[in-house]
Amino acid sequence: MSSGGRPRRLVFGEVAELYERSRPGYPQALIDDLVIWAGAEARALEIGAGTGKATRLLAARGVSVLGIEPSAEMAAYARAAAERLGNVEIVECDFEGWRPDGATFPLIYAAQAWHWVDQETGYAYARAALAPGGHLVAFWNRPVWEQTGLRGALSDVYRATVPELPPDGPMHPDNRDMLGAEDSWAQAIAATDGLTDPEHRVYEWSIDYTARTYVELLGTLSDVRLLPEAERQALLDAVQRTIERHGDRLTMPMAVHVEIARANG
Repeated sequence: MSSGGRPRRLVFGEVAELYERSRPGYPQALIDDLVIWAGAEARALEIGAGTGKATRLLAARGVSVLGIEPSAEMAAYARAAAERLGNVEIVECDFEGWRPDGATFPLIYAAQAWHWVDQETGYAYARAALAPGGHLVAFWNRPVWEQTGLRGALSDVYRATVPELPPDGPMHPDNRDMLGAEDSWAQAIAATDGLTDPEHRVYEWSIDYTARTYVELLGTLSDVRLLPEAERQALLDAVQRTIERHGDRLTMPMAVHVEIARANG
């Protein structure tokens, strides 16, 4: 999907520093499990490293990470941010264009990025780079809107300022897709030779935002980035005013939806 010649998966590079500053991280329980899945070799391949938010959390725990990132701006940021750790390599390319050259990994994971992978070929391509018994893991942060106190007020803002924006994005207050890719993941694993044991897990946590920090987060979302300038600014200004009127605080219950599969062998 693209707009104005910009592939949607690459618009994040336009705001790499803002993305790094405002996008949420991940709960420690998930990082603990990823470290376990990286195994005794403590090696992992990351699909769509972005600015390296998940990358650095694993690298700081001793896991050597090879990150694949298609955006030049995001790859440059991730590379610089992880340089001090000494166990991160960032390759600038699409996952489908990367060549493993026989290398395999006990863990391949995608943080907020698996939906940008070609769904027809990506599973088999990932399987080819997995070591026997290795884990393929994809995960996404999702707000738990039904537990968010300002949902109604923010929904009114979206309907007043960007009524044509579909509620497909997870940060749209009218979004109701809480299960992410669970069903399609299980079907794809069943259809891919060499992958088995599809599993869905949820890790719960919470984030507090001010009006400013929440508006900064919205400014990194692809559906918001691709809005016409006037509509985007109207949305962001109205969201900021709404949160400010409610004590300048938005508590957002979060759930990380995690899809897991294992390589045969």
